[in-house]
Amino acid sequence: MANSLRGEVIKLYKNLLYLGREYPKGADYFRTRLKAAFLKNKDEKDPEKIKQLIARGEFVIKELEALYFLRKYRAMKQRYYSDDKP
Repeated sequence: MANSLRGEVIKLYKNLLYLGREYPKGADYFRTRLKAAFLKNKDEKDPEKIKQLIARGEFVIKELEALYFLRKYRAMKQRYYSDDKP
């Protein structure tokens, strides 16, 4: 059981690291915060607590994706629609 959770944690870390490349404050800022968050909980042994932390990480992934989609939407809107109303 511990190995499957370990794999999930590593997969989560890699996904977050990948998504952090386009973070508004910069990839280095995101990477240091991500590493600190994972190191803070590195000694956790309780499988239920680990699952809760994984769920929180997946929530963060969804929030980052929403942030990126919103940024993309705003950029597209700015390109194709002017702020001037006739």
